[in-house]
Amino acid sequence: MNQSIPRRTAIKSLATGAAAVAATQAITSPASAAHHSSKLKENINQSVCKWCYKGIELDPFCEAVKGMGLNAVDLIAIEDFPTLQKHGLSCSLVTGVPGGIKKGLNREENHETLIAWFEEVCPQISAAGYKQVVCFSGNRDGMSDIQGLANCAKGLNQIVPIAEKHGVTVVMELLNSKVNHADYMADLSNWGVALCDTVGSDAFKLLYDIYHMQIMEGDVIATIRKNHEYYSHYHTGGVPGRAEIDTTQELYYPAIMEAILETGFDGYVAQEFIPAGPNPMASLEAAVHICDV
Repeated sequence: MNQSIPRRTAIKSLATGAAAVAATQAITSPASAAHHSSKLKENINQSVCKWCYKGIELDPFCEAVKGMGLNAVDLIAIEDFPTLQKHGLSCSLVTGVPGGIKKGLNREENHETLIAWFEEVCPQISAAGYKQVVCFSGNRDGMSDIQGLANCAKGLNQIVPIAEKHGVTVVMELLNSKVNHADYMADLSNWGVALCDTVGSDAFKLLYDIYHMQIMEGDVIATIRKNHEYYSHYHTGGVPGRAEIDTTQELYYPAIMEAILETGFDGYVAQEFIPAGPNPMASLEAAVHICDV
């Protein structure tokens, strides 16, 4: 017996099927999203954080990124340098610091391990031709911000000479403690700026994560203009939810990129949002063009 399918049900089924196919193609052949890219202006040096694309292996991811006109991938560990180099890509910010986000420089008991790690990796970063490595304050866990700043400075004063020797910049990331990283100490621009002033070296700078700082303090453009000399790296992300940086969120990224450009910044702005669409590489390419001012 023939049964008719309601029109709405049929349309919904077709849409669901198309989305599934697109998602599969994005994982199995991510470079396809980059074939029709228009040439970038490249006034802003853009890179992309690999962790946001967990369903795609690094090798095809690098191929797709290269096809979009980008020349760097962000937050890559030393063991993955050869893959980047195979594709002629740079690492805009090296990751892998012991203790991660929660156990950082604000605890003196972490300093010996951290100093040893920087002694090991800074020569390797320099030899690869890369320039920056991330570090973290660590969580408060009852410690005052004043004591934490002093402890961070004490550790950095032993790490910075190593970085200076090898032409590497150590970059502390500013993160929000409201939504994603409860109790994280370096959660405000002013605290990070005070730490930079205390350390007093161009080999120590801040990562201004636009997503995190919009959540913590807002006033993004004015803060960038005020403190830009302390920032050697930027991350994007839509608010709320670290989602796409399009019109679905509250930040207007073209204006933010213009403000960064006006400061004379020549470092990297790394895309660090979670793709929401069925084709993550198409989402990335759209974000790259939004920021290409």
